[in-house]
Formats: sequence, C-alpha cells, structure tokens
Amino acid sequence: MASWCEVKGFNGTAKFLYGHSEEERMHMLKLFKYINDRGGHAIVPGLQSPPKDYSSIREIFETVLSHEVKVSNEINALVGLCIDEKDYTTHNFLQWYVAEQIEEETLARNVLDKLNLIGDDKGGMYLFDRDLENMHGEDNKH
Repeated sequence: MASWCEVKGFNGTAKFLYGHSEEERMHMLKLFKYINDRGGHAIVPGLQSPPKDYSSIREIFETVLSHEVKVSNEINALVGLCIDEKDYTTHNFLQWYVAEQIEEETLARNVLDKLNLIGDDKGGMYLFDRDLENMHGEDNKH
C-alpha cells in the first residue's frame, strides 16, 4: 500500500503507511517474544502477497479498516480461549492488544472520515497527504 502511494506521488501517505507497517512488525515481535518466553516457538506462517494496485487512497484505508476489524476479532477469539483455558497470564498479556486494536480501528475510521469530507477535491487530497505525513510522528505512535 505504501509503495503504491509512493509511486502515485502521495509521499505523505506513503510515509504514514511505511511507519504503520513498522509498528505492526513491532506488535508481531512482541507476540513472538511472549510465545518464546513462555516455552513456545513462534514462527511466521506463509503469507499471501498483498495486492499491488489500488483504485484510490480511499480503497487503501477501507482495506486497512477491514483488516484491523479482522485482527480485532481474532484477538477477541484468543481472549475468549484464554478465559476458557483459564490462562490468565496470556489473557493479561492480550489486554494490550485489545486496547491497541481500538486505537487502530479508530485511526482508520478517522482517516476515512477525512477522505469522505474531501471527496474528489484535488486540493483537499494534497492537504490530506501533507497532513498524514505530519500525523505519522504525532498520532501514529503506539
């Protein structure tokens, strides 16, 4: 997604998405460390390549939101399993992810709200891209 934005001239959005990707990697590594510390062996499963083309920045953030909702549902299922298994240590660990997902979904919804306000206005998209680049350092920290 970031690469698509970059080659389309949306450098601010690209910077935002590259930063977001790095944050997601750190979230994964936090899980890896937890699993390994608890005696497991964390691995990366085979991953399908993401799409390389998008019709718009709106489509990108709709995809981001859809993915974040999916991740939230998966985390909630893990929390439910922890309760069923009486694994309160992992339940406690996952609470950070529960709170994080609220932030992730809110961020994607806020970006989509801004895109809806802008509509097809090219000047608005220019400002949006610039604002998103600046937002990376401020609101996109976890």
